[in-house]
Amino acid sequence: MKRILVVDDDPAISRLAKLGLESSGDYKVFTENIGSRALASARQCRPDLILLDIMMPGMDGSEVAAALHEDPELRYIKIVFLTALLSKGEQTISGKHSVIGKPVTTHELVAIIEQALGEESSG
Repeated sequence: MKRILVVDDDPAISRLAKLGLESSGDYKVFTENIGSRALASARQCRPDLILLDIMMPGMDGSEVAAALHEDPELRYIKIVFLTALLSKGEQTISGKHSVIGKPVTTHELVAIIEQALGEESSG
């Protein structure tokens, strides 16, 4: 079972992502609603992938990603950014990370997670 950490300052979004992904039976999902706690949450749950909101108060998604990459134990975790800065269904690749626009369906989340984790196993 793949472990996913959802980091989003909106508890409703993280709760919906958790319910949707766990209903597939393929994922164990953990949530964090405060960006500055994302590293501690990642250390605790050891996710295969983090769904990371970009715009959060305090420590935003890019700062969280930078801190993850600086940590020798966490730098290999895949990151998919979620943002309202893109239109629904719009997806881009920013460096080595995928960026997907909100709102996003469970089906879209599963597809992007599988794509990101598949790249890891094939590369």
